[in-house]
Amino acid sequence: MHQSTSVRRSDYRALEATDRLFLWIVYGAAGFFILLVVLLFLQLLHGSELSLKAFGLKFLWTSEWNPVASRFGALPLIFGTVASSLIAIVLAGIVGIFGATYLADFAPKRIDRILSFAIELLAAVPSVVYGLWGLFVLAPLMRDHIGPSLQRVLGFLPLFSGPIYGVGLLTAGMILALMILPTVTAISRDVIVAVPREQREGSMALGATRWETITRIVLPAARAGIFGALVLALGRALGETIATTMVIGNRPEIAASLFAPSYTLSSVIANEFTEATTDVYISALVELGLLLFVVSFVVNGLARIMMGTLFRRRG
Repeated sequence: MHQSTSVRRSDYRALEATDRLFLWIVYGAAGFFILLVVLLFLQLLHGSELSLKAFGLKFLWTSEWNPVASRFGALPLIFGTVASSLIAIVLAGIVGIFGATYLADFAPKRIDRILSFAIELLAAVPSVVYGLWGLFVLAPLMRDHIGPSLQRVLGFLPLFSGPIYGVGLLTAGMILALMILPTVTAISRDVIVAVPREQREGSMALGATRWETITRIVLPAARAGIFGALVLALGRALGETIATTMVIGNRPEIAASLFAPSYTLSSVIANEFTEATTDVYISALVELGLLLFVVSFVVNGLARIMMGTLFRRRG
C-alpha cells in the first residue's frame, strides 16, 4: 500500500514537472516572438536614423519624392496605401459577407462544398499572377469599359473624373479586393455557421422571415468574427507589394480621382531599393518600412480593442 502511494506521488511529481516544462516552452516561444518584433522595430529604427535626422516628422506630411535632389516626403505614399486598402476592404467586405451568408445559410451542401473549395483555392494563387491578370486583363477593361461607364454615371463626382489610364488607384483596389476576398469569405462563413441553429429556429418560430433572421439575428451574433476577418484581410491589403506595384501606376502624387495613378509604401520599397545610391535615399526607404510596420501595428491594435469592446457588449 505504501509502495503504491509512493508510485502515485512520483508519477504526480513527474507530470507536474512535465507541465512546468511545457509551460516554460510556451512562455519561451511567446517571448521569442515578442523579441523578434522588438528587434525588427529597432533595426528599422536604426536604418531610418539618417532620414529621421534629415527630415524629421515633416517626412510624414510633405509630398515631394525626388531622389535626384534627395528630398523625400511620404504623404503620397501613405495616401496610396490607405486609399487602395480602403477600396479593397469595402469591395471585398460587401461581396465576401454576402457570399459567406449565401454559403452558410442558402446554398445546397454540394454547391457549398464546391464554392468553398474554389474560394479557398484563390488564396493559394501567387501575388504575381494576380498582378499579371490585373495588368493584361483588368487594366484594359478599366480603360475601355468599366472606367467610362462609371464616369458616365458618376462623373460629376471628383472621385470619378479625369483621364482614365487603366492602371491606377481603383484598379489596384480591385486587385487587392480579389486577393483578400478568400480571407473574408472563408472566415466569415465559418463564423456564421458557428451561430447556434436554435437562434435561427427560434427567430423563425416567432414569425421572422429567413432574411430577417439572417440580418437581425445571425449576422449580429457573428459580427465580432466577421470584423476579425476584415481586419486580417486589411492587414494583407496594407502590405501587398507585387500585385499592387504592377497595376497602381507608380506615381507619387495625390489626386482626387480614383482613376489616377498612385503609389504605395511597399511598392516604392520594391521598386527603388536596388536603385538607391545614397545613404539618405536608403534610409528614407527603410523609414517607409518602419512607417508600414507602425501602421500595421496600429491597425491591428485598434482592431483588437474594437473586438474586445464588441465581445464585452455581447457578454
